[in-house]
Order: sequence, then structure tokens, then C-alpha cells
Amino acid sequence: MTNNWILPALILVPFIAGFACWLVDKLDKHLPRYIALVGMLITLGLTFILWKQGGYDYALGAKAPTWAAEFYVPWIKTLGINIHLAVDGLSLLMVGLTALLGVLAVGCSWGEIQKNVGFFHLNLLWSLGGVIGVFLAIDMFLFFFFWEMMLVPIYFLIALWGHKGADGKSRVYAATKFFIYTQVAGLIMLVGILGLVIIGYSADGRIEFGYTHLMGVANALDADPRTAGYAYALMICLFIGFAVKLPVFPLHGWLPDAHAQAPTAGSVDLAGILIKTAAYGLLRFVMPFFPAASAQFADIAIIFGLIGIFYGAWCAFQQTDMKRLLAYTSISHMGFVLLALYAGNILTFQGLMIMMLAHGLSSAALFIMCGQVYERLHTRDLRLMGGIRGQFQYLPFFLMFFVSALVGIPGLGNFIGEFLILMGSFAKFPTFTIIAAISLVFAGLYGLILIHKALFGTPNEAQKPHYESPLKDLNTRETVILLVCALGLLWLGVHPQTFLDISNSSMAWLANSYIPVQEIVDTTQQVVSQQNVEIQ
Repeated sequence: MTNNWILPALILVPFIAGFACWLVDKLDKHLPRYIALVGMLITLGLTFILWKQGGYDYALGAKAPTWAAEFYVPWIKTLGINIHLAVDGLSLLMVGLTALLGVLAVGCSWGEIQKNVGFFHLNLLWSLGGVIGVFLAIDMFLFFFFWEMMLVPIYFLIALWGHKGADGKSRVYAATKFFIYTQVAGLIMLVGILGLVIIGYSADGRIEFGYTHLMGVANALDADPRTAGYAYALMICLFIGFAVKLPVFPLHGWLPDAHAQAPTAGSVDLAGILIKTAAYGLLRFVMPFFPAASAQFADIAIIFGLIGIFYGAWCAFQQTDMKRLLAYTSISHMGFVLLALYAGNILTFQGLMIMMLAHGLSSAALFIMCGQVYERLHTRDLRLMGGIRGQFQYLPFFLMFFVSALVGIPGLGNFIGEFLILMGSFAKFPTFTIIAAISLVFAGLYGLILIHKALFGTPNEAQKPHYESPLKDLNTRETVILLVCALGLLWLGVHPQTFLDISNSSMAWLANSYIPVQEIVDTTQQVVSQQNVEIQ
């Protein structure tokens, strides 16, 4: 195996740039911003180089994904722990999304963050580096290391630079709540990982955290009726670990508070990137490790997802805070992730891929716009807004565009993702799919409510004295950030094949690995019988 040094560089560049931001903070408060921006642009450039190198083809019958590039260095040999990084179409697109939103997060915090600028960028870039590590690590110990490591910087982002609540403690409360939820979920996931390692050790006498080895152990447990109960229990441990981060109802309690109190860059990180790590973990580990147990659990998972879709939409209706409304829409949209996952065919997996990219861009753009509106109106309370459409030239257009994207208007990326998911899941779960499709009506309603309350109507007289006169429209930096997101959503909506081609091989392997053992046997028998008939 030839080591590809781009893979560790993707993780190290944000770490090094973040550390440099902290070191130069005392010299000039603007210098950390430029270092952070250059660091994330280099990371994005490295992603493009990986894209151009190619190798994202699917080897039929392969027992593990076909990696386009790998990096392997032994680490703790006695415990079977190695620094093993690898990239395929799925992880490449996720790393690319992380790098792009990282650039936008640095850009949107340019004017917002004025204190401890260097330490802020250290935490922002280290959280992004940890996320990229999650997407690249295929040694389960290394994966867990990055999974836990990315949470600490986000805790500081919320606790130190978050918005104060009425009691002055809301941001610390929100950060602590986020940390407790995710730490407990991480420990439950660790139980599942260690359970697989111990069972593997009892079978062949070696401790090993490698992806292929643990997948073999899990598949053997999953396929044997005598050990299927153990496989189901370990699958639940991993599922809970990822479900809290997604978040799945009723494990979503940390999300609205974390979003409401986080700085704009923190919200971009949370909505655009962090919850995608959960969907990635379910795709990469839960489905291929435990195909039969996952199929058995499918109905339960989808019911939780459907409850989350309607619960998130209903809670979004009740919100007066712009950020909390958008936070609940994320909970609603993530219900589609579970439907796509457990329908388990290449159409839904490809739809999920497009949906993750499109939701990352649209939700990040809307949270950036929340920050822009707050900067001008000094409030996020929709009851205090109204009538601002006529006072700006560009801001209302972008707000309506991104709300339209979020609710799934045709021609934009979110529509393509949702359409593929619904089309692919209908054959297997027709009732669940119809119920999920009905929820799209509610998405349109809360989108219209947000636009109407923020942009139309009469300006609130009590709030007018707090406005600057005249209100400043979007500047060049803010417009460029939103244009990048808008063009990305248009490209996903008009030409999704660009991304579908990259992820196709990974999704084809995942779809094949998810088919329960008995279905494989039945399919094989049908093919053999058909061939015999043709020969005769």
C-alpha cells in the first residue's frame, strides 16, 4: 500500500493553522483571520487534488469499500491500533463539504468575533480538523479519538463566544448540555466498539481495531442465529452513539439550545457539518457491520424518524426566535436520513448523499443570514421584525432563496435529494414514504411563515429606535459567502450527476452489503435458476 500524504495533510493543516492563529493573536487581531482563511483554502485545495486523482470505482464482490487513497502508519502495535486513513467517494464529498463550509465559517465570523480572536479560530479549526479525521479514519480507535476530540472545541465556541440569554448563563448551559449529551452517546458507542474488539479477540486471539477486521467480526455475529442477539445489542450501541448527534427524536434535546446560543460560525459548524458525521457513521459502520440486525431494526428507526419529521416541523411553527426555528427544521429534515438509510438501496443512499450536501449548504447559509440580520436589527425575534424587505436590496432575495432551497423547491439540491429518497424508499416502505412526503407540505408552511414574519408586513414601531438609519445592506464579503452557497445549491439541483458519479461506487457497495444474508441466498438461487432455464 502506497501512503498518500494528502490524507494526513487534510487533518494537520487545520490543526497547524489553528495553533498558529492562537500564537499570533497578541501581534494583530486580524492576522488570525487570514491564517485561518488560508488554512481552510489549502484544505479545500487538497480535496480538489484528491478528486482529480480519481480511483472512485467499485470492485464487484469486494468485502470492503474500494479506497481511492490510503495512509497507514503503525501506532500502538500491542493493542492493534494504527493510524489508518482512507478515502472513497462518500468520505471525499463529506471532506469537501467540511472544507468549503470551514472557509465560509471563517468568513462569516470576520466581523462578529472581536475578543480572543486567535483562540476562537483555534477552536473553530480544530473542530473542523476533528470532523475531517472522523471522515477519513478507518481504524475504529482512531475514529473514536477524532469523534470525541471534535466536541471539545465546539463546547468552547458556544460557552465563550455564544450569545447571552436573559440570565447571562444560557450559553454555558447550552454548551454543557451539548457536551453531556454527546459524551454519554460517545461512551455508549465505545461500548459497542470494544464489544466487537473483545469478541474478535476471543475468536482469533488478536486485538484489532481495523475496519475490515471488525466488519468481519460483526458480519459473523450478525449472520449466525445463535449470536444474532449480541449483534443486535452492539448495533444499538453504535446506533445510539450516532443518533444523538444526528439528532434522532427523542435524543435531540441539545440541538435547539446549542444553535440558539452558538456564534454564527458555531451554528454553521453544527448544522452544516457536525450532524453529517452522524449520518456518515450510520452509513459507514452500522449498515455494513450489521445488515441483518439493521433490517430487523428498520421499522423502529423509521418510525422514530417520521415522528422527528413532524415533531420538528410542529416545534418550528411555535418558534419566535429565528435561530431556534431553523434548529427545529434540522431535526425535521434529519428524519429523511433514517428513511433513506433503512430503505437500503442505491437510490436512497445516493439521495441521502445529495441531501447531506444540499442541507449542509442551505442550513449553513440560513444560519449565516441569521447572524447578518441580528447584526443589523439587534434581534432574532420574528415578532420584532417585519417590513424589512423594502429596506434592503440583496438580503431579502438571498433569504427567500435559501428558505426555498430548505423546503425543497425544484431546481435546487434539496429537492433532488428528497425526490431520490422518496422514489427509492417507496417500493420497500410505501406507507412510511407517503407519510414522509406529506411532511413536505409542513416544510413549505414554516418556510413561508419565516419569510412573511421577517420580510413583509409593517416594521415593529418599538424596535425601530434600535435600527441604524438607513439599514446597511449586505457588503461584498457577505454577498460572496451567500453566492457560494447559492451556486452550490443550483449546481446540485441542475447537475447532480457530478456528485453522484463520485459517490456511486461507495453507495453501490453499501447497498450490496446491507442486503440481509437470506436475501442474498434467494437472489443467488433466482439468478442460477434463470441461467439454467436460458441454457436449456
